Amino acid sequence: MIEDDAELAEILSEYLHKYGIEVENYEDPFIALSAIRINKYDALILDLTLPGMDGLEILKKIREFSDLPIIISSARSDLSDKVLGLELGADDYLPKPYDPKELEARLKAITRRRAKKEENEREFIIYKNRREISYKGEILHLTPAEFEVLAYLIEHPNQPIDREELLYACENLSENASEKTIDVIISRIRQKLKEDPKNPKHIVSVRGIGYKFVP
Repeated sequence: MIEDDAELAEILSEYLHKYGIEVENYEDPFIALSAIRINKYDALILDLTLPGMDGLEILKKIREFSDLPIIISSARSDLSDKVLGLELGADDYLPKPYDPKELEARLKAITRRRAKKEENEREFIIYKNRREISYKGEILHLTPAEFEVLAYLIEHPNQPIDREELLYACENLSENASEKTIDVIISRIRQKLKEDPKNPKHIVSVRGIGYKFVP
């Protein structure tokens, strides 16, 4: 949060803490910008009337390097401020005064949307508890061994993994399994990903070693 009203910042921080939302507040916008560049935050509550730099200018600067979800929290009632804030990339605008419960609801809504967007943008998602992997939003129908091989490769992107290492990583292979078994499993995974075996996109052969996963 970037809010120079220390009392309001404390009230909001204490309220949101009750609902599992931890808040770091910065009264100085320049320090806040540095913190946003360094740290990973789920969302930003941004006041507009701040010392040293207007909130709309802060918003513009943040959008030069980050798509962090931003809720403007401002006592400025000018419609042009609201319109410009949204045009500059704010996700929501909450005029002061407001009930902290509304802020909580809006924060949870934009963070849910952000999480869903990030999930949709990832081609591969591993659901370890269910031992499933989705590809482009569709659950792949994998055997236990196929799941283990593909999950291991995904978790080590762009790293050549030899066949022996994949064998040790799989608990669902028999004691008689060999490096050739890995080749068979890779072939089946490629078929399920509908990859061209001569020019695979994600599961790439590494000559003399084994395979690597290319995101």
